[in-house]
Amino acid sequence: MASKENSSFFEGAFGRYMVPGIVLQSTLIGGGYATGREVVQYGARFGAYGWIAGVIIIIGFALMAFLMFEIARRFRAYDYRSMVKRLLGPFWFLFDIIYLLLAILMISIVIAATGSILRSTLGLNYWIGVAIIAIIAGLLNFYGAKIIERFKTIGTIALFTAYILFAIFVISSTSGEIKEAFALGDTSFVTNFSMGSVFWAGIIYVGYNLAVYPAALFTLRRQKTMKDTLVSAIIAGTMMTVPWFLTYVALMGYYPNEQVFNAEVPWLVMLNGYGVWIAILFGIVVGWTLIETATGLIHAFINRINSNLKEVGKQPMTRRMNGIIAIIILVLSAMLSSVGINDLVGTGYTILGYAMLVVFGLPLLVIGFYRIIKGHKVQTSENTIDETK
Repeated sequence: MASKENSSFFEGAFGRYMVPGIVLQSTLIGGGYATGREVVQYGARFGAYGWIAGVIIIIGFALMAFLMFEIARRFRAYDYRSMVKRLLGPFWFLFDIIYLLLAILMISIVIAATGSILRSTLGLNYWIGVAIIAIIAGLLNFYGAKIIERFKTIGTIALFTAYILFAIFVISSTSGEIKEAFALGDTSFVTNFSMGSVFWAGIIYVGYNLAVYPAALFTLRRQKTMKDTLVSAIIAGTMMTVPWFLTYVALMGYYPNEQVFNAEVPWLVMLNGYGVWIAILFGIVVGWTLIETATGLIHAFINRINSNLKEVGKQPMTRRMNGIIAIIILVLSAMLSSVGINDLVGTGYTILGYAMLVVFGLPLLVIGFYRIIKGHKVQTSENTIDETK
């Protein structure tokens, strides 16, 4: 009986409106703002004007979510290969290349952060920490979509709670410095920048994080109307951006301190002095972010392979193969992590962010809007669906 109630909870309004945002947010967190380095690079370094990048980010996240959700609903495109074939036609393979590279890059960044954080907070050997997380991510992909949804739901609640807690500690003790930074319009950490640079930082942040969007496709089968996709997209955009703003405001309490703004893991520096238990909690939270990010990105890639196998008349991969693929991707990411977080974020994210905007962002904006405005009926194997609903 409990199982049926739990199932109906996820299959009802919670599943339609909240679960897509939960999966997006939990997949985003590792590569998007777990360390704080990402928020520095794409917003906080501009000081008192960094919030403008945040506004661009929340609008961009919600808009892209709506377009993807609605295209998925209309064409029953619930894996990213089906999605990008609708957007790119014969050039869909370009997304495959960029997606896999960006997925490995995002996972490698969090692996680098997690290994060092778990070592400094919990005393674990770097590779032991990485191995534990890799095994858990592999097991989650082994057990599949339903377990992943529940894991991410619990994780999102825990992560939001933790980030709010971290922000309260930092913001409450540096409120005077935060007010002063905004009152003075302090932008001294960077020089000779334009407002266009701030806008573009927000756009690039949205661009490279487009890699996490396919991770939510498997949750969209419950959405039946445009209202479902619109409401869930607004919720998703908000959920994805709240931790960004919490981190940004916390960072402003230390602006323009180079020890914080040049650190590989700014959050770890900001939380220094708040007690061992806070450092340990942060280590656990960042470890969880790696699991969620890796699981979401890899699950989307596995769904894409299974879709291709089905298309050519073959059976989908077994659970064992799903787990093995997850481990292989994690090992490749761990090898790349030796490059260092600053270089991976500053250079890797920017280059692949541009690429993702070209192969997914622009087609989603142009072709996605066209298909939605055009509004015609799509024939499926079951019945005809009116796209305008």
